[in-house]
Amino acid sequence: MANFSKPTAPQFSVDVYQNEFLPEGGREVSAIVTVTSTGGGTSGFPGHAGGGSAGVVIMVDCSGSMDYPATKMRGAREATAAAVDTLRDGTSFAVVAGTHVAKEVYPGDGRLAVADARTRAEAKQALRSLSAGGGTAIGTWLRLADRLLSSAELTIRHGILLTDGRNEHESPEELRAALDDCAGRFTCDARGVGTDWEVKEVTGIASALLGTADIVADPAGLAADFTVMMEHAMGKGVADVVLRLWTPVGVEIGYVKQVAPTVEDLTARRTEAGPRAGDYPTGSWGDESRDYHVSVRVPQAAIGQEMLAARVSLMAPDPAGGDPRPLSQGLVRAVWTDDLVMSTSINPQVAHYTGQAELAHVIQQGLDARKSGDRDGATAKLGRAVQLAAASGNADTAKLLSKVVDVVDAATGTVRLKAKVAEADEMTLETRSTKTVRVKR
Repeated sequence: MANFSKPTAPQFSVDVYQNEFLPEGGREVSAIVTVTSTGGGTSGFPGHAGGGSAGVVIMVDCSGSMDYPATKMRGAREATAAAVDTLRDGTSFAVVAGTHVAKEVYPGDGRLAVADARTRAEAKQALRSLSAGGGTAIGTWLRLADRLLSSAELTIRHGILLTDGRNEHESPEELRAALDDCAGRFTCDARGVGTDWEVKEVTGIASALLGTADIVADPAGLAADFTVMMEHAMGKGVADVVLRLWTPVGVEIGYVKQVAPTVEDLTARRTEAGPRAGDYPTGSWGDESRDYHVSVRVPQAAIGQEMLAARVSLMAPDPAGGDPRPLSQGLVRAVWTDDLVMSTSINPQVAHYTGQAELAHVIQQGLDARKSGDRDGATAKLGRAVQLAAASGNADTAKLLSKVVDVVDAATGTVRLKAKVAEADEMTLETRSTKTVRVKR
């Protein structure tokens, strides 16, 4: 592996898209906030602008079910080896075997190893000892990953978690407590292999820890998926970035959601950050762009008046330990007008992402209805999903929907439920339901 030069500081920009015009008596203000980071993941790794480094812990399910079929355990070993190969020199890392307990596989001394040719070879040698047996208690895996990532001074802290089954050896409350304790301490991508795992469990882990979730139905696809995941992790340049929303007196927060590349409601994750200001977590950033939907309720005002409805700032930790530093900001405005055309026009970005959020919601409702035997409810919701996917150009989601329903007319959302649906197809649609398509600007 090559050595990498120290990168320059990533540059962030914030762009606000909205229709600021309100009719007389109007109070609802919506805006799409596009955040773009450049230069954070291309100049090298793991040195960062803040002078820190990165650590990754790979958590591999080694419960008994990983032997049925045996290709799952073999695929997991190969995938972890591929991920280790993708580690860049200087990255701290560890491998954890997860059953009803968590066990360090490498380096095994309660610390992280530092990636170089020797440690990568040792780690891959250690992977050969991985075998299936025991239960599943994912909270214990996450807590061990947290302890390992806390054992070194790191700027970027990331986990990769693979499971093939349900979390049957601890209560949902124990897993939730572990997620609450780990939230904000490291980010984590979660993958389900095969079709015997619980979608809401895996997506819930990724959501709580601001990572990605996906299905790898065929174990043969694990190595390619793990390689891409690790490359993405290697591209992160700045961690613990928050979206800070400041609002004037009298303005109420409706919601704050990430709407691209996936839908993630951040409203309840607000932490107070001074008078009338709150922070919403966004995790780690490389070279990428994300969209957020901010909705606020302003006081009534007379025609001709205008006001600042909200100030959106991107904040990052100060490497020296001082107050968070601003990276960029944008303004959300409200202007009252008696021009009917101006006040009733819907901003294209707001309209697009309102539809994408609804698309994610109705897919979940439709699949839940289908599982409970409510065929009429499932048909109506999944039909609406087909209509929204077609209207917004979300071809990937439309393709996944077509494996669960027969599409009669996409434009009107007329569909029929398929008599037989492969379990992998239904799980793929559910797992990827929150993935959105960017608005065409």
